[in-house]
Amino acid sequence: MHTKYLFTILFISLISIKKSLAQETSSPKPAVLNHIAVYVTDLKKSTDFYENIFKLKIVPEPFKDGKHTWFSLGTVGNLHLIQGAKPNQIYDKNEHLCFSVPSVDEFVTSLKRRDIKFENWVGAAQEITLRVDGVKQVYFKDPDGHWLEVNDAK
Repeated sequence: MHTKYLFTILFISLISIKKSLAQETSSPKPAVLNHIAVYVTDLKKSTDFYENIFKLKIVPEPFKDGKHTWFSLGTVGNLHLIQGAKPNQIYDKNEHLCFSVPSVDEFVTSLKRRDIKFENWVGAAQEITLRVDGVKQVYFKDPDGHWLEVNDAK
């Protein structure tokens, strides 16, 4: 009886030590995206643009000062527009936000209806890039000249 009791205590102790070691060697959880901030010159114009072009939903913004708009990006975070940027800034296409849509062709049709110019990666106007992995993509600018990509990646 005494041996069974010692064996049980030893067994429970070993399990506890193993769990403790496993917790110490497990990696910390990675950071997750909270929001992306875009500095804009005309908050109303940019808010209308992102709301209408991408069908984003406005969510309550914490500052309530008339200089911010927050949009939900679903489970990945939020898009935060901030008024106050200097006009006529030049942005590089390599630095862009990318949104995926079910159909690039349908999205391009909506850009054409709104007379928004777009291009492929190399800069050919009104053209769609077909990547080697089969994904279609286009690039265009928001009202402040920030580059945007739209693709059909799944």
